Amino acid sequence: MIELNVFKKLMLENHDRLPLLTLDEFFEGNKAEDSIAPNDCGFGRPSIAEIWELMRELEKRPDVAWIRIELHNDTEIAEYEGKEVLVLAGESLIVCTSLSALELETLARCEWLCSGGAEEWEESAMDSLFSCRPPVPDGFHCFAIVWD
Repeated sequence: MIELNVFKKLMLENHDRLPLLTLDEFFEGNKAEDSIAPNDCGFGRPSIAEIWELMRELEKRPDVAWIRIELHNDTEIAEYEGKEVLVLAGESLIVCTSLSALELETLARCEWLCSGGAEEWEESAMDSLFSCRPPVPDGFHCFAIVWD
């Protein structure tokens, strides 16, 4: 999971725009099952370990440039027992791909994820809301795999 100090630095450098996190920055060491798609946690949504594994495999495909985690505004730095702790709240999975929405929904197993499917994002809209977006190669576009 992204380190607290790294997260704080990204927020400061990017005028409080939440960063798009890599799969490892979000999932590695993250044991909070409700940190992504909390409304579906315990209601059929696979575990975060299973989501991470599926996304790692998907990201290896030549028709996928990258995958990032869009954070929800509920992401916060909280204090527990006198210590600051980063509490991540994932909103959606952002996939940069040359696939169509339907192809992506099939490969990402959206039904199994209890997801509402893939919605296309414009680069400019992402950049106005989030930081740390990698380049989008020619012929590729970005989709959010959404819940709710």
